[in-house]
Amino acid sequence: MIKTDELLQRRNKAVPRGVINLTSIYADSASNATVTDVEGNTYIDFASGIGVNNVGHCHPEVVSAVQKQAAKMLHTCFHVMPYEGYVAVAEKLNALTPGDFDKMTGLFNSGAEAVENAIKVARYATGRPAIIASGSGFHGRTLLASTLTAKIKPYKAGFGPYAPEVYRIPYAYCYRCPVGCSYPSCNIECAELLKKRFVDMVDPESVAAIILEPVAGEGGFVVPPKEYFPRIKEICEEFGILFIADEVQSGIGRTGTMFAIEQWDMIPDLLTSAKSLGGGMPISACTGRADLMNAPQPGGLGGTYGGNPVSCAASLAALEIAQRDDLPGQSRKLGTTVRAVFEDWARKFDCIGDIRGLGSMLALELVHDRTTKTVAPDLTKAVVAECAKNGLVLLSCGNGGNVIRTLMPLTITDAELERGLSIMEAAFETVTKG
Repeated sequence: MIKTDELLQRRNKAVPRGVINLTSIYADSASNATVTDVEGNTYIDFASGIGVNNVGHCHPEVVSAVQKQAAKMLHTCFHVMPYEGYVAVAEKLNALTPGDFDKMTGLFNSGAEAVENAIKVARYATGRPAIIASGSGFHGRTLLASTLTAKIKPYKAGFGPYAPEVYRIPYAYCYRCPVGCSYPSCNIECAELLKKRFVDMVDPESVAAIILEPVAGEGGFVVPPKEYFPRIKEICEEFGILFIADEVQSGIGRTGTMFAIEQWDMIPDLLTSAKSLGGGMPISACTGRADLMNAPQPGGLGGTYGGNPVSCAASLAALEIAQRDDLPGQSRKLGTTVRAVFEDWARKFDCIGDIRGLGSMLALELVHDRTTKTVAPDLTKAVVAECAKNGLVLLSCGNGGNVIRTLMPLTITDAELERGLSIMEAAFETVTKG
């Protein structure tokens, strides 16, 4: 049997430290919401490979689709010899994404690639260079994607200079309101900050698009008020600016609808998806208005592996499961259960300052003092570590490193969920008493 310590030593010699490991657990196998490590220890997975396994680890239908396609054809490059799988995934996303208009979809490998291609489409279609992102956004680690990403460490420090013509607005973060207001009496002043940026930061006539996550993922699972995105879209339309919804983490049923943006009364011009789109295989997409997507010249979008046949087969299986088994509905039910538990914990643990999220995409923001809202990254790190020690894989996030997020598979069993929450509660007990 391979030992974890042996793998850690090999990893430290072979792999750079910049490729971070959030745990020292070396996975060997996985099924639904349970992962087994190389030493035979089992863990409940509340991370899902950072939101990838909405249909669970190794869903039999996804595995079967991958096996059948792998035996038939691994790669031709869609640009050289196209194939049905790519077209079928595009058709599926054109039908599933919000908006009653003609759409087109391009397929890529990662969330960052989908984002970069969405920006290319927006710039080409509008003839404008500037892009606006948020102070809580995460959009990837490539040059343009990391430029759009807000958090400096560890994602941006030392990697500059960054791409030009990217500007930023504060996000609609009600728990820590950027304009010092209190919802709902605030008149969504945070949305009006976009217009103010047109006075002192960037000419709106040079702005191609604004890109926002409906639920800010790495930024802390921040959920804007229901009036926020419609108002942002109104401002965008006033100045001919496109709206890009980055649903890389929030899509494919995670928030209780197939795509999170459906829960606001607005429709994006372009939408990016990835992560759970592939059921565990790497694939991403940019879907949008046909007139926009069809604007760039032939050869301007794509890549050698984009929409790989095996990944397309996995994606079609994952999307079929999501629709047939109503994964958005399962997420809503799961979210109701978990939120009730979290609210009970908030009455017991003073360090829980805020509970937020949509569906099962939920978060606890930890603070040292509920009045001052002083961030508590030390407590957050300790809770996550205690959970890992006792059989639960959990992730933190937030610009202050003080948010615990839940991304368990939407197919998680009652027994797996109960065990995971039990470990999590025990970790809070240990850390707060310590």
